[in-house]
Amino acid sequence: MQDSIYTLLPPIVAIIVAIWRKSAIQALAVGLLLTSLMQAQFNPVSSILTTSDTLIDVFSGASNQRIIIFSLLIGAILMLIKQSGGVNAFIATLSNRHWVKNKRQASLLPSIIGTSIFTDSNLSMFTAGIASQSVFDKYGLSRARLAFLIDSTCSPVSILLLINGWGAYVLGLLDGYALTDTVGILIQTIGYNFYPIIVLVMVYYTAISTRVFGPLKYASSKVEETAEQQVTIIGKTRYMLVPMLLIVVVTLILLYITGEGDLRRGSGSFSVMWAVICAFVVLSVLLFIDKVVTAKTWFKYSSAGIKQLLPAVVVLVLSFAFGDAVKAFGTGTYVSGIMSVEVAQIGLAPLLFITAGIMAFATGTSWGTFAILIPIAVPLSLQTGLPPAFLVAAVLGGGVFGDHSSPISDSTIVASIASGCEHIEHVKTQLPYTLVAGALTIILYMLTAFILF
Repeated sequence: MQDSIYTLLPPIVAIIVAIWRKSAIQALAVGLLLTSLMQAQFNPVSSILTTSDTLIDVFSGASNQRIIIFSLLIGAILMLIKQSGGVNAFIATLSNRHWVKNKRQASLLPSIIGTSIFTDSNLSMFTAGIASQSVFDKYGLSRARLAFLIDSTCSPVSILLLINGWGAYVLGLLDGYALTDTVGILIQTIGYNFYPIIVLVMVYYTAISTRVFGPLKYASSKVEETAEQQVTIIGKTRYMLVPMLLIVVVTLILLYITGEGDLRRGSGSFSVMWAVICAFVVLSVLLFIDKVVTAKTWFKYSSAGIKQLLPAVVVLVLSFAFGDAVKAFGTGTYVSGIMSVEVAQIGLAPLLFITAGIMAFATGTSWGTFAILIPIAVPLSLQTGLPPAFLVAAVLGGGVFGDHSSPISDSTIVASIASGCEHIEHVKTQLPYTLVAGALTIILYMLTAFILF
């Protein structure tokens, strides 16, 4: 059953449950249990033990622990900023200085922030989301629109401007082949990586025109508020700006340190976690010094913020566990076997793009997709004479495409957390955009192969 067509069943079932029940937690839980059950030859006791081991492995991984910690602390920071009046002060500052005074400028805010921070996609999404949530609420723009803008900006920019962990990772995958200039090939992939370019065009068109299509057009623009939150408190702008700037600056410093002078090789999860902890501590000290909070209210707001993000973090943990489970089950290996068939040169890049998209969609990870398909794409290029950058770009773009489309992807979950959007709503409203961009990408790959090669 392993490494066969049956390995597609758990991700397919998970996706169906996600659409049917509109619950990512239920979908991932069912997918994880089904994977374990099939691996254990439908032995219920063995499958429960396997599921438990998989979940324990998630919590035992240092990188996963860091991601869980900073995701929860982000909730505490957001609540402290809101309750201290920092959000309202930030909005007032933007209005008074005429930086954001309409829907167009509000939409451009997360787009520009997301484009500017390309060293770490999680950092980029959190920063853009925190800075923009309140502004979107003020101008009646839905959180689903914010989730689309940051998700469709941060990952595409990270895979195009590869001066980051993505670039270091792909460079490592290109080693060991008869390639004279791997860095040059990596740079050349930018021009062939059509999917992220098309998505970025869509993002800026959406921001500038303020027009949206499909389900996103009907997404609610109202954020439910409790009676306590409806009280307008104007605090100080620094309650919002200081933690935001600290997250960016400390992350970059720690990326530089952990990468031994190379930002691309730094530990993203370590850097972001300690940056968020630093921002949380400094914000708390500021609020205590200014007597904005007491120990009792500080604990109340912090715990409320953590509690608010707990369901999203549960989804994140389950997505990690499910990703590990389907990888061990051989889903990725089976899908990559599609490439064993004879394909005309004009169809190689589209097929690699589609295969990468299916793998990333089914497994919820683009990096795992890169690890499986780049070792296939490079030998294919050497065998056919097609430029390595052309086929590698198809894999990179396909991985991001599948990641963007999948309800079990960690990047879509992080975008939902950062924007304060319900996860399934984000997936549903973004999907039409990713499908259109994916279709245009396939056409462009076929035209490029036909005209140039």
